Amino acid sequence: MLPCLQESLDGDEKELESSEEGGSAEERRLEPPPSSHYCLYSYRGSRLTQQRGDSDDGSPSGTNAETPSSDDFSLSFLDTNLPPEVEPELRSFIAKRLSKGAVFEGLGNVASVELRVPGYRIGCYYCLFRQEKLPTETATKDPEPNPSEYVVCFLGGSEKGLELYPFCEYTFRLELDKYIQGLKNNMNCEERGLENHIKSYLSTWFEDVVCPIQRVVLLFREKLTFLLHAALSYTPVEVKESDEKTKRDINRFLSVASLQGLIQEGTMTSLCMAMTEEQCKAVIIDCSSPQPQFCNAGSNRFCEDWMQAFLNRAEGGNPFLFRQILENFKLKAIQDTNNLKRFIRQAEMSHYALFKCYMFLKNCGSGDILLKIVKVEHEEMPEAKNVVAVLEEFMKEALPQSF
Repeated sequence: MLPCLQESLDGDEKELESSEEGGSAEERRLEPPPSSHYCLYSYRGSRLTQQRGDSDDGSPSGTNAETPSSDDFSLSFLDTNLPPEVEPELRSFIAKRLSKGAVFEGLGNVASVELRVPGYRIGCYYCLFRQEKLPTETATKDPEPNPSEYVVCFLGGSEKGLELYPFCEYTFRLELDKYIQGLKNNMNCEERGLENHIKSYLSTWFEDVVCPIQRVVLLFREKLTFLLHAALSYTPVEVKESDEKTKRDINRFLSVASLQGLIQEGTMTSLCMAMTEEQCKAVIIDCSSPQPQFCNAGSNRFCEDWMQAFLNRAEGGNPFLFRQILENFKLKAIQDTNNLKRFIRQAEMSHYALFKCYMFLKNCGSGDILLKIVKVEHEEMPEAKNVVAVLEEFMKEALPQSF
C-alpha cells in the first residue's frame, strides 16, 4: 500500500472511531446501528420578508428578517415513523428553532437532538418548504396570502453522520435539499393529502440518499477498483442488464467519485472530450449475473489501495463512513494532481525537478490518470506542454510495469 495512503487511512480510522464510538465504553455500548426516521409537519404562520443572500458560513442574511415568536406560527403533526411518545419532543425542538428565526424556506439545517427514546443524541436534518401552486390552480383561484408550507425532519445516525466530512462537511445536507425538491414535486401532484407514494418517499430517504455508496461497495467488492479508475479517468461507463435501482446506485457512485467541481470546468470538459477521441472504449458493466462482469476496465495501484480501504469497512460498516472514505479518495487525488503541477512548473527551469516529476509519477500509483489531467490543463502552455511530453516518453515503459 502507498505510504501516503496508509497515513491518510490511519488518520481516518482515528477520526471515524472517535465519531462512531464517542467517549466512554458505556457510551459506545449504548450506540446502536444507524437507523432512520422522518416526521412531517404543516406550518402555518405569517411569512416574513427575508433577503436570501447567504453569508460566508452558508446562513441566510438580511436586514429585513425578523424573529418570529411562538404566537406567529403553528406546527401541526401530519405523519411520522417515530414512536408516538417521541414526536412531541421533536416538535418542541423544531418550534424553538422556528421561534428563533433559525429556519429559512428551502434551506435545510443539520443539528443534533436528544430524544427520550432512544436516549442519545442523533442527527436531525430539518427543512421548511412551500408547496407550489399548480399552473391550473393559479389560473382558476386567487392566490392564497399564505401558501401551504411544511417542515420535514429526517433523523438518522448521529450529528457527525449527517455532517461527517472535513473535506465537504455539508455534502449530505445539500443532497437532502435536493431530496426535498422531489418531495415538493410529489406533493404538488397530489392534492388529496399524504398518499402512499409520499409516505414511501419519506420513509426511504436514508436508503435513497445515504446508502447508495455502501450498496455499490458491497456489490462490486474487489472489482470496485475498476469503478474508481473509471470515475477518476472520466472513462464512459455503460451498465447493462441491471435493474433501475442498481443503475442509479452505480451512476451515483461515479458522479460522487469523479473530480467534478474540484478541478477547473474547462479541464473536465477537455478530459471528457479527450477520452471520447482516444481509442479508449467505454467500460461495460454486465449485471446479468450475481457477480457483475467488467469489460474494457482499467485500474492502477492507487485505486486498488483505496478499494481495499472500502473493503476494510464493508462488513457491518456505518453507511456514512463509506462516503467519508470516498471524499478522502478524491481529496488525495486532488493533492497528487496539485503536487504534480507544482513539479511541472519547477521542471520548466530545472532538470532535477523533471526527474522529481518522473519519480513522483512512478511512485504515486495513479500516474496514468495524472498525466492525462495535466496534459489537458497545460495544452495552451508551451513550456509546460513540453515537460509533459517528455514525461509521457519516460513513462511509456514504466507505466505498464508500475500500474
